[in-house]
Amino acid sequence: MAYKVEILHPAQKQMLSLPKEAQVEISAAIDRFKETPRPVGCKKLRETGLWRTRVGRYRVIYSIDDGANLATIVKVATRRQDTYKGL
Repeated sequence: MAYKVEILHPAQKQMLSLPKEAQVEISAAIDRFKETPRPVGCKKLRETGLWRTRVGRYRVIYSIDDGANLATIVKVATRRQDTYKGL
């Protein structure tokens, strides 16, 4: 069953601030969410119920609504101590 992928405005801005090569890789990973919103290697974040997947040295943090078949990209960032704060 195909999922719709929505990217929130802050996540779009975060993606545009990354190098072009990273933008291409992350866009390809996000496109794959349409078929598989829980790809191999993704993890559910305990505190928030959000999901994260690694794309190179970057993390894509997103929510999944199975009832509406919707994956919403919340944040795109490098892995740092503050990557998961404020979610």
